[in-house]
Amino acid sequence: LWYWSGPTALQRCTPAGFIGLGNMGNPMVKNLSKLVFPLILYDEFPHACKEFQEAGEQVASPADVAEKADRIITMLPTSMNLVEVYSGANGILKIVKKGSLLIDYSTVDPSVSKQLAKEVEKMGAVFMDAPVSAGVGASRSGNLTFMVGGFEDEFAATQELLGCIGSNVIYCGAVGTGMIGTTEAMNLGIRSGLDPKLLAKILNMSSGRCWSHDPDNPVPGVIDGVPSSNNYQRGFGTTLMIYRMMCAKGYSTKDFSSVFQYLREEETF
Repeated sequence: LWYWSGPTALQRCTPAGFIGLGNMGNPMVKNLSKLVFPLILYDEFPHACKEFQEAGEQVASPADVAEKADRIITMLPTSMNLVEVYSGANGILKIVKKGSLLIDYSTVDPSVSKQLAKEVEKMGAVFMDAPVSAGVGASRSGNLTFMVGGFEDEFAATQELLGCIGSNVIYCGAVGTGMIGTTEAMNLGIRSGLDPKLLAKILNMSSGRCWSHDPDNPVPGVIDGVPSSNNYQRGFGTTLMIYRMMCAKGYSTKDFSSVFQYLREEETF
């Protein structure tokens, strides 16, 4: 676990690229801009960058970001988006500079992260995956938790770009190591007769505590004000997760924690 103390004067002058200014990326960039980083910005939808005109330069492609910055963050909604940004016709890998640091904050298929890490390494650059937990609210407040994967001796290089938008930075191991276990654990306990609030309390007082138990428990009624207690109104849509079959059941506009409700409905034992 690492706690960030702030950038050096030299680091403040080093451009940082950011690709993907959506629900999560937008507040991340706002926090980065407070620290006077020169920012090189790209989003598939150009209007997403307009509010940051004073904080950085908007460019036309991921390749343009790689040309102007040797520290690049990506925060994208799907594995497909990430592959296109890296390997597409105007992708990062077309022009990435040797020695560049590429950090992906996206929640994507670990196999995609591993493949990109191999491709980046061939170019003489460094790829680290750092998926986040705690959601949009924590992104706004700068209290995200980052679970970092990659070479351990490169971990220190990521901390500047993680610590200014997250309160916890945890090294987890190789690239790709990083809620479904939570929902299954809750379902098992409830089927065994445990009160869900009591079960959540026990988990949150032990090593099982994590964002998907507290503050975003997936069981309705356990915690007030979270998506599961508000008919799973979306925070992080299930359309972005591997359980695509939920969409066919009408869950595509629900929060990811609705996977708990889906699994209960699909129980066959």
